Amino acid sequence: MSATIRTVPRRSLPIPVIDLFAGPGGLGEGFAAYQESGAYRFRIALSIEKDAAAWETLRLRAFFRHLTMAPDGSGMPAPSDYYRFVRGEISLAELFGRHPKAAEAAQREAWNVELGAPDPGHEAVRRRITEALAARCHCWVLIGGPPCQPFSLAGRSRNRGKVGYRLETDPRHELYREYLRVIADHWPPVFVMENVKGLLSARVNGTSLFARVIEDLSDPRRALSMGKRGHKYRLFSVSRHGQLLADFSSIDPRHYLVLAEEYGIPQARHRVILLGVRDDLREVPDLLPSGQPVHTVADAIDGLPRLRSGLSRGMDTSDAWKSWLRAQRKSDWFRRLKDSGGRDVAEAISTALDRLKQHPADRGLEFVPCEPWVNFAQTWFIDPRLDGVANHASREHMPEDLSRYLFAACFAQVRGRSPTLSDFPRELLPKHASAKVARKNGGYFADRFRVQVRNRPATTVVSHIAKDGHYYIHYDPTQCRSLTVREAARLQTFPDNYIFLGNRTSQYIQVGNAVPPLLAREIAAVVFRLFRKAGWVR
Repeated sequence: MSATIRTVPRRSLPIPVIDLFAGPGGLGEGFAAYQESGAYRFRIALSIEKDAAAWETLRLRAFFRHLTMAPDGSGMPAPSDYYRFVRGEISLAELFGRHPKAAEAAQREAWNVELGAPDPGHEAVRRRITEALAARCHCWVLIGGPPCQPFSLAGRSRNRGKVGYRLETDPRHELYREYLRVIADHWPPVFVMENVKGLLSARVNGTSLFARVIEDLSDPRRALSMGKRGHKYRLFSVSRHGQLLADFSSIDPRHYLVLAEEYGIPQARHRVILLGVRDDLREVPDLLPSGQPVHTVADAIDGLPRLRSGLSRGMDTSDAWKSWLRAQRKSDWFRRLKDSGGRDVAEAISTALDRLKQHPADRGLEFVPCEPWVNFAQTWFIDPRLDGVANHASREHMPEDLSRYLFAACFAQVRGRSPTLSDFPRELLPKHASAKVARKNGGYFADRFRVQVRNRPATTVVSHIAKDGHYYIHYDPTQCRSLTVREAARLQTFPDNYIFLGNRTSQYIQVGNAVPPLLAREIAAVVFRLFRKAGWVR
């Protein structure tokens, strides 16, 4: 068993963090960014991610941190080479070549392997974590969110349509046991596990999966039938409804869900976040601070450059784009809208079309020179040395979808909500049977075209944003497009100097799968205060 509190020295150096299933690093970024008394209080010792593109993003951010955080936790300015790379003036290879020590450290920190796979195998993972923590490192944190697709409500809906599909035979539903094995091998004083709210209602062989997860995390060696007993854990919720998770028989979702919009995140992202505290650490963690201002989509993205969407058919020029939109005034759907109780929406559409003459012709680039701004947490988001924003290029859309986006954005502008298919003129409906059924009966497909309403928090940003963008329509009808990667990243609270690598589809997936770093920073504060209560840190 690990040493108890009485034998653990007080630390002033940053506390090591091991990040499993790291994705592009949102949860780890929040911990690494947490500061107190002018010093960074955590450092990422090792992050593990199987997806190659997400790992490239993870490694680049590790490189950035090694350039900007001294071993004692003090901060340093990033070299100008980093910004030259972001602006496309030098390649990634050149950047790493000019700073080889930071590049080597980032390569050691970010590990591109699949947990649970035969190669490299569990023993190799155990050794790598031991090496990353170094000898006699007793004060550290394990974080991560095992892949959650089988538990999500959307994932379960899709899986119901697969012949012979059973959750209990889906290998992904056991990935939390890989997390469990790391706990049983290394006994972290504190761990943080994040997952989708669908975990609360998922059942395997008629038994609540969430109750089983809690029971297993409370006693990892028993759960894994490892024989020799070790530490046990108390499981806490960190939400404002938080409590010790001891009673599995009566599960109230309010006790286990963190509603991100209640903690200053411009997105209604609802996730299960569990805080495990080892049995020799007797203190009780604080809750996340409640009563924070509610931030909206516009608060997060209004200060980014305005863009037009692209055209996937025909010539993609600014004039062709504007011509298609202006021609909608003569369309059957527009005339029907004016004559069937939608005059307010039709007037908003006419106003938007009149404003197209002032609309920029630019579709954006991987880097857009500008002076961006944001309506909250400016020092978190804005890096004045960037002189612009990265990952901000619009997607191409079919001309027919531009008409739908125009209608939907104007409808949300005047009605204060995103339209369902029952609100759409018939001529704008997609030409497939499910759209007609949804228009008549509602259901899962009814909000196929979802506007992110300007004065509200965004709906949950998920990896589906990589598909077609229909669930993430920009509220400004004069831009008539879905959100860019950078806009999605702003809603997820990634700083503007956090750069996503890989192709654009992969970038969207990375952003959608991440934990909002600003929320993770609040969780890091809870963990640090717990260690301070115990006398483990100064």
